[in-house]
Amino acid sequence: MPDDTIALWRLYLLRAAYLLIAAGMGSQIVPVFLAGGPWEFSEGVVNAMLLALVVLCVLGLRYPLTMLPVLFWEMAWKVIWLLSVALPQSLEPGGMDAETAETAFACALAVVIAAATPWDFVWRQYVKAAGDRWF
Repeated sequence: MPDDTIALWRLYLLRAAYLLIAAGMGSQIVPVFLAGGPWEFSEGVVNAMLLALVVLCVLGLRYPLTMLPVLFWEMAWKVIWLLSVALPQSLEPGGMDAETAETAFACALAVVIAAATPWDFVWRQYVKAAGDRWF
């Protein structure tokens, strides 16, 4: 993937987004793993997925364009959660509870990732470019 079409400052902005996720989530999830389980089934799945996200974001520091799908996933799940959980709860008479409000704020930080994403590159690489062959 040629990165000479992307300005160097954009690559550093992407790296900052990966670093934000890796450091922020890593500071929470790495100690959980170092402490060890056993965890309930769902908690174990979530912890493993979050640690995988941290590892992939560390890889994104070296390969910011190649690892863009990790940022797509991060933005997608947050938008889906905000629309399907936070928004309906905020429209209820009592509004959001404290835990939902806290998570909604954290998810709204996806705007930082969206701002760092080189959308012109995404358009060329993932929308306009021919897809891989099927057969």
